[in-house]
Amino acid sequence: MNLKLYKPLCVFDLETTGTNIGKDRIVEICILKVNPDASRESKTWKVNPEMPIPKESSAIHGIYDADVAEAPTFKDIAPKIMEMIKDSDLGGFNSNRFDIPVLAEEMLRADIDFDLSKHRFVDAQTIFFKKEPRNLGAAYQFYCGKTLENAHSAEADVMATFEVLDAQVGKYDDVPNEIAELSDFSSQNRFADLAGMIHFDDKNQEIFAFGKYKGQKVKEVFQKDLGYYGWLQNADFPLYTKKIFTKIQLKSKF
Repeated sequence: MNLKLYKPLCVFDLETTGTNIGKDRIVEICILKVNPDASRESKTWKVNPEMPIPKESSAIHGIYDADVAEAPTFKDIAPKIMEMIKDSDLGGFNSNRFDIPVLAEEMLRADIDFDLSKHRFVDAQTIFFKKEPRNLGAAYQFYCGKTLENAHSAEADVMATFEVLDAQVGKYDDVPNEIAELSDFSSQNRFADLAGMIHFDDKNQEIFAFGKYKGQKVKEVFQKDLGYYGWLQNADFPLYTKKIFTKIQLKSKF
């Protein structure tokens, strides 16, 4: 194994009802847990999203309403997922922009306080796009010399993603093999939240990336316009973004 791990790395993939981070739901999740000694375990769950799966989404991943009618809800399996990923770093393919934000939303809906500060994130897609801009199937062919069968199956995708990530570390001398440095290398932007609605300025202060206060410090806005915080909490924003706004609002009182 080319990766040097000091704690487990959980590579995961989601199949969902759609691509809206704040509204869509998970219908399948697969997690591959790789330990520092290179031992592995994987688990896959079908999930009842408690909403109809659009036909266009089913056409991509092959999961239909009937397939998950008797499956547990995410809230049912959330404790098992947390048990598997606790004390681990998280990896995936396009995971920084989609899978991790969706997972955070689902955890918060399940009343689990998913603290992302306890994990480092490694996105094999970001590394791939920086080195060989293509998709997972092409990455699997390029790095591993294999054809990706059953693409958009969570299990096939997550297995391929780990092989790609491990091969990337072995191929490039300038790609680090330790998760802390690899997390920095695979990140594209520094956001305070997951949806990119709160950025950091050059002094590492949270600023709005949208709306009438765009570019202004969030803390200072809340100090002068507390009503705006209330509006944000009632708006149709991702739950994790609202959580970050609340943390900043609490700090703005001091």
